[in-house]
Amino acid sequence: MAEAERLVSFSLLGQEYRLYTETSEEEMAAVLSLVKELLEKNSGGRKSGALPASRVAVLTCLNIASDYLRIKGEFDLYKKKTEGIIGRINEEIGGDL
Repeated sequence: MAEAERLVSFSLLGQEYRLYTETSEEEMAAVLSLVKELLEKNSGGRKSGALPASRVAVLTCLNIASDYLRIKGEFDLYKKKTEGIIGRINEEIGGDL
């Protein structure tokens, strides 16, 4: 069952954000934790603002998109292989009937 929409407030790169979401508190906490970790990684761990926040945000988005596409490609390959195996199993089962 979907949760009721609620207002979530959080801070990223020195900016405060508020949004409405049906995402559970646990999932939202995990998402924010990952985003903050990736932002920190892409800022080089520097708190002094050596890179502008907008650049850190763009680098983080590009890294997330790259990871997503790599994982999607791996999943698509896995799915194709699995479908082939299932097809061969079905042929074997069908041939024995």
